[in-house]
Amino acid sequence: MSTALVILAAGKGTRMNSDLPKVLHPIGQAPMLVHAMRSGAALTPDRTVIVAGHGAEAVSAAARAEDPEAMVVTQDEQLGTAHAVARARAALEGFDGDVVVLYGDTPFLRPETLERMLAARAENDLVILGFEASDPARYGRLVMDGDRLTRIVEFKDATEAERAITFCNSGLMACRAETLFGLIDAVGNDNASGEYYLTDVVEIAAAQGLRVTAVACDQSETLGVDSRAGLARAEAIFQARARADLLELGVTLLAPDTVHLAADTVIGRDAVIEPNVVFGPGVTVESGAVIRAFSHLEGCHVSRGAVVGPYARLRPGTELSEDSRVGNFVEVKNAQIGEGAKVNHLSYIGDASVGAATNIGAGTITCNYDGFMKHRTEIGAGVFVGSDTMLVAPVKLGDGAMTATGSVITRDVEADALALARAKQENKPGRARKLFDMLKSKKARQQKEQS
Repeated sequence: MSTALVILAAGKGTRMNSDLPKVLHPIGQAPMLVHAMRSGAALTPDRTVIVAGHGAEAVSAAARAEDPEAMVVTQDEQLGTAHAVARARAALEGFDGDVVVLYGDTPFLRPETLERMLAARAENDLVILGFEASDPARYGRLVMDGDRLTRIVEFKDATEAERAITFCNSGLMACRAETLFGLIDAVGNDNASGEYYLTDVVEIAAAQGLRVTAVACDQSETLGVDSRAGLARAEAIFQARARADLLELGVTLLAPDTVHLAADTVIGRDAVIEPNVVFGPGVTVESGAVIRAFSHLEGCHVSRGAVVGPYARLRPGTELSEDSRVGNFVEVKNAQIGEGAKVNHLSYIGDASVGAATNIGAGTITCNYDGFMKHRTEIGAGVFVGSDTMLVAPVKLGDGAMTATGSVITRDVEADALALARAKQENKPGRARKLFDMLKSKKARQQKEQS
């Protein structure tokens, strides 16, 4: 049977104390909503519907950046979770399959859990996801009769016997679309909050003679985030899991707790990551590469055998070829560094290509921005760029060329040529002493006038 996702993402998240919609707060540098979408994507859904409310435009943009086919509907009035799911009805018109309801602020759900929910749905009309709570606190309790779920009872309404139940409600469910919306139509709002609660569908379904059950998952999968403190805890959980996964894959992390990963970071086995490295979105590091301490990488690809850092910054569009070197206090942006090429010290290489086996001297800068437009620098293979060279783009250096130290290169340099572009040095005997004496006298006069 085909599957659709309905992801509830309308909440403002008042406890976040933020203008940013709750579901857009990042974990692993990806919005919580994106984590939920990626979990659901494992089911290869035919339709994905995001129910947005607060900050709907921003939520919509984030959802469609992850999945251009995602449909976004709005819940302008916050009238409860059943009302939120009902907002997806039009987007699912004509859909005859299972609907899985997820929450945009629940980022750790495993795809395997969703698959078990759908497997259970094949034998039941409605499936609820539950968990054994270490501290049930004020969670809703799942009241079971054998393998049948009879109702969900909220803490405030529970008897002492029901409060002793540790099997709790996550809020997630799976149900055939037609059945789900029929159940929602029967949900009322005769409660203290005047809201339409999705949990009410369980008792309604049982009263109609439908078969309802619950599937259990680990409590950590159901962690919802509704505060800054909760976000920090979720980030710590994500990082711990991501680091453990890399270690299991054969990546060396010299100080795992100091390495910060993004949700899409890819690192090959036998790569070495030194302490205090930060990975932004869109980074791939191949096997055998070394990322040295205090480096920051984002939107880049590091090939086998390359060495980065320490204290290096790789920005989006950076491509490091095999056995290349990017050293301390070097920044690379939108540039391709060829095989065996070296940019070892205190340089900026932006909007450029650097050929194989080229050496970029310390303090080299590609001057790529004229105040209005970006321009490209092309450096051939086997080039030696002298220290403190300014390459004023657009400019090209042919294979085997050389620039003299301290040059400002404004014109193309042909292959095998030496380019010198600096003023002739002149020494003025005694001039320094005279200048120092003059400045010393001037300073003394100023100090006397001020006193």
